[in-house]
Amino acid sequence: MQALDIMIDHVIHVHEKDTIRTVLDKFIDHGISGLPVVNNSNEIVGYISDGDIMQFIGKHKDIVLDVILLVSVIKGDQDQFEERARNILALNVMELANKKVIKVKWNEEIENVAAVLGEKRIKKLPVERDGKLVGIISRGDVIRNAFKDLLHK
Repeated sequence: MQALDIMIDHVIHVHEKDTIRTVLDKFIDHGISGLPVVNNSNEIVGYISDGDIMQFIGKHKDIVLDVILLVSVIKGDQDQFEERARNILALNVMELANKKVIKVKWNEEIENVAAVLGEKRIKKLPVERDGKLVGIISRGDVIRNAFKDLLHK
């Protein structure tokens, strides 16, 4: 069995020129937590996850600003909080996306896909063919497909 046999071929993704607003809209609309980022040629140029966004927020917090924001929220004035949130939403996806994307080829054996997911401790792997995004495989996809025949005997 190969990646092609179990991958989801309708891949929700974002373009490298999209903003974090677009990313979060897709996270919410589709109930997902990560997306491949592609260029105009549909080549995978990044991967953005909810963890990347949280890490960005954690690295760029300003203690003084956080205190001001907390006081503003307590007083019912959320303007500063909303301004900071709008600034994050306006960022280009590539400012936060991981550019060293772990991916697999469309004809990769499923055992190798499972090994990559396990060793790298990642949830999803973009699948490419001829350098283009053609699918995505999650840990759940691998588990379901690897054991379904044995479970139904």
